[in-house]
Amino acid sequence: MTIASPARRIRLFGIEIDVVRLKEAVSQLRAWTAAVDGRCRYVVTPNVDHAVLYQQRADLRDAYAGAALVVADGAPLVAASRLLRKPLPERVAGSDLVPALFDSVQPGESLRVFLLGAEPGVGEKAAEQIAQRWPAVTVVGTCSPPLGFEKDAAENDRIVGKINAAVPDVLIVGLGAPKQELWIHRHGERISAPVAICAGATIDFLAGHRRRSPRWMRKTGLEWLHRMASEPRRLAGRYARDAWVFPRLVWREFRGWE
Repeated sequence: MTIASPARRIRLFGIEIDVVRLKEAVSQLRAWTAAVDGRCRYVVTPNVDHAVLYQQRADLRDAYAGAALVVADGAPLVAASRLLRKPLPERVAGSDLVPALFDSVQPGESLRVFLLGAEPGVGEKAAEQIAQRWPAVTVVGTCSPPLGFEKDAAENDRIVGKINAAVPDVLIVGLGAPKQELWIHRHGERISAPVAICAGATIDFLAGHRRRSPRWMRKTGLEWLHRMASEPRRLAGRYARDAWVFPRLVWREFRGWE
């Protein structure tokens, strides 16, 4: 059986981004979870920080090239696409995509999920919250990898083995960027889950370990401000760098200097 992919992409800051709405992305993921071809199709969700890193890191460009679905997680990217006359229809954040996918599972259906990432204990708490909110979604395993695990071949083998033994339909990878994209690109061919989603802090949000910004901030493109206020030490430097570099990327694209 051939599983169709999104019909159109735009090229923005060198990144090929799928022109899809949240509902369409969910439908695509549901189709892929039904695939029996043995492939693990992974999803990446670029934001401004990803766009900046993409210019500097060949390994991240390779990871993006291997992605089956690329959706814009960032209001500035959507705004830039419209300014540059390559309009994306809407923002599709990883932290919206995962709950929307869970919402799509109807009574009588089932979806098996594995949570990879977050601090020890957070995945288990997320599993409890998921069971309460989405009874048809079953968390079949969690894993909080130790610091530096990505450089340890034996540890990576153990994690891949644990994921495959759980037989998930969907792997949620919450390791932070660009670690999560690099990890799934490196190990995706060994993973039996039909779908993997690089979803940043989504596991923390599902567990209630971190709180997302109010809905009005998300709709007005101010979620970054809430995130920075919540984690100033970790994010202030990144946002300062991105605020300096990103307008130059937009200007370069506007002038056609790719």
